[in-house]
Amino acid sequence: MKKNELEAFEFQEGDKPYNIRHRCYYFAKEVVFFVKESKYDKVYSSLFDQLIRSATSIGANMVEGRAGSSRKDWKKFLVISLKSANETMY
Repeated sequence: MKKNELEAFEFQEGDKPYNIRHRCYYFAKEVVFFVKESKYDKVYSSLFDQLIRSATSIGANMVEGRAGSSRKDWKKFLVISLKSANETMY
């Protein structure tokens, strides 16, 4: 993503993201920052790696589904996003 595309996701202090794309973006960003700031043993690194992958794939699948060629394609990617969200909660 280019810098000006990322700026479209940014909000001013006090604003709340209501668009699902924005919510996915901010969720993924918070998870990445959480893992970055966490002090953990090397034995847990694969768990944190999977947490980042599942959290970031939620929004990625939402965007990919939106760009799909059919309604069936769109639904398929929304289901994948939901599964990624459930995996992240686990």
